[in-house]
Amino acid sequence: MTNVLMPRPAATVLALRDGALGYQVLMLRRNLNSDFVGGAYVFPGGGVDESDSDAVMQRLTFGTDEHETSKQLGVSSGGLAYYVASLRELFEEAGLLIACRENGEFVDLSDAQTVQRLGALRRQLNAGELEFAHVLASEGLVLDLRGLAYLAHWVTPVGPTRRYDTRFFVALAPGDQIAAHDAGETIEDQWLRPVDALSAFERGDFDMIFPTVRTLQSIANLQSAHDVLDYANSLDSVARIEPRIVMRGDRPQILIPGDEGYDD
Repeated sequence: MTNVLMPRPAATVLALRDGALGYQVLMLRRNLNSDFVGGAYVFPGGGVDESDSDAVMQRLTFGTDEHETSKQLGVSSGGLAYYVASLRELFEEAGLLIACRENGEFVDLSDAQTVQRLGALRRQLNAGELEFAHVLASEGLVLDLRGLAYLAHWVTPVGPTRRYDTRFFVALAPGDQIAAHDAGETIEDQWLRPVDALSAFERGDFDMIFPTVRTLQSIANLQSAHDVLDYANSLDSVARIEPRIVMRGDRPQILIPGDEGYDD
């Protein structure tokens, strides 16, 4: 009997900003040499680390708690770690830090000295020289979870050598910060309207994996970044979607629940 690889918990976040022609989402291109979707454009994200559920790290949050996040995600425990992981990955991969003071007070992170310090801390974090909790504590910050909304839940189908159980979140990008890829796991950053990313994908000019495409399609008709947040917050529940890969003749086809043949 073949052993089925269990998916690793993961989190990703769609960072949003409004533009003159409509809202945009931040997308990063994965390193071409990556052994997982190399060269594809993705949202900042990655696996939930053990440190994300550490008691010290979870105290460095504001706006919600373990009970409420677990309820939102439909899990018995461990929900807060997904929220933490999504914002940690956003900082590691894109350099955006959604944070506030421990009392919830807004903090401007745009002055040159702060930018320089955070840049140095980010490099140390990505090099494995310190923990994310140290980054926050050294700046007197906590993660601001008030604007993080739960949008989607995708699980990698059986078959690939890596599988992830990924929660998708949306958040407004901090207006006082500039996104930049990490030049390691990611090699390019772009702000795009979902409709433009989808059009480029259809032309074959923009490589994206199935969950990324379907997530963009689910919000492409909305008009502003706040509309996307309102939409995510209005969802009574978020369905767990685990695609299946089937062969149609000599070509693979991806099916999701509800598609003909999915339950065969």
